[in-house]
Amino acid sequence: MNQAKSIKDLLPFLRGVRRISVLTGSGISAESGVPTFRGEDGLWRTYRAQDLATPEAFDRDPALVWEWYDWRRNLMASKEPNRGHRVLAEWESRFPEFTLITQNIDGLHQRAGSQRVLELHGNIWKMRCTREGTVRENRESPLSPLPPTCPECGALLRPHVVWFGESLDSEVIQQASQVSSRSDLMFVIGTSAVVQPAASLPLATLQAGGRVVEINPDPTPLTPHATFTFRGKAGEVLPRMDEALSSSGAEEGEEQ
Repeated sequence: MNQAKSIKDLLPFLRGVRRISVLTGSGISAESGVPTFRGEDGLWRTYRAQDLATPEAFDRDPALVWEWYDWRRNLMASKEPNRGHRVLAEWESRFPEFTLITQNIDGLHQRAGSQRVLELHGNIWKMRCTREGTVRENRESPLSPLPPTCPECGALLRPHVVWFGESLDSEVIQQASQVSSRSDLMFVIGTSAVVQPAASLPLATLQAGGRVVEINPDPTPLTPHATFTFRGKAGEVLPRMDEALSSSGAEEGEEQ
């Protein structure tokens, strides 16, 4: 599909749409230099992410798990939102109803300025009390002492993220499902479209009569179903879309 022609074809839908949702995955964060922590690149010392990001690992050795998360937080602290993050933040004020759903835990969308964000897998900059369940934000880097404890009750704090073997927050996934089903247009950006339940959200949009725009360097299982497909990185494709949308809006204003 010719990208220049596709963006032009997409503009009428963008101009007339009211409800937009966006689903982002690790691809948009990778453009900012955030590692994925899976496979061979996911090794830390002699541990794999799958061996540390579990409730069992935390119960067995909370200090070790927190040492790994502290290392990850230190890496992420130096990363900045890219142009893709910033365009999405700007679109929040452009469209009447705009919701961003992300599988990422790095908080880069919020740092770019996005406010209506549903975090499916939690946030690495938040901690949750293992006794009371209260959640607090903490951007201290590095953390001290390790493992951290709740200042109110003294119980261990854990990263406020979804670990392997855990279910997503029911309220968050319910909101994401409702938003997806009500969307006129959903952008699916930088995600493999295989991890459930996130992978089912674009299908909910399609089943409800909405359209799906996929932005990804590689084909995914969603590609055959997407209304529009753009091969490329979010930090490159989204600014082009935004520029085309702004230019078309200016031209319409001049004609009126």
